[in-house]
Amino acid sequence: MFIVYVSDAPAAARFYAELLDLRPDFESPRFVSFPLGGGVQLALWSGAESTPAPSRTGELCVTTDGGPDRIDRWFHEWQAKGVRIVEEPHDEVFGRTFVVADPDGNLVRVAPVD
Repeated sequence: MFIVYVSDAPAAARFYAELLDLRPDFESPRFVSFPLGGGVQLALWSGAESTPAPSRTGELCVTTDGGPDRIDRWFHEWQAKGVRIVEEPHDEVFGRTFVVADPDGNLVRVAPVD
């Protein structure tokens, strides 16, 4: 399970559900999880009721096949949804990539499958 700390789990769940075309398998006021396949889950957690979420230290990376054209298409689709762009599409040592941020500022990178 990958946990992304957010300030409002239901609001973040709506963001990720639309962005990644996912449906949650568990929902509560402070914790929502999505099945990703193979027993892996993406969880959104606002933390304990009296404890603020910790600082962000990483990024979620979504990989896709289809080459640079597919990555550029995703960028334009996500941009049309009003997602905050952190890095426009560009080429890195591992291939074409871009980065967006969720409403809490957590980073989501799109990159090619290795």
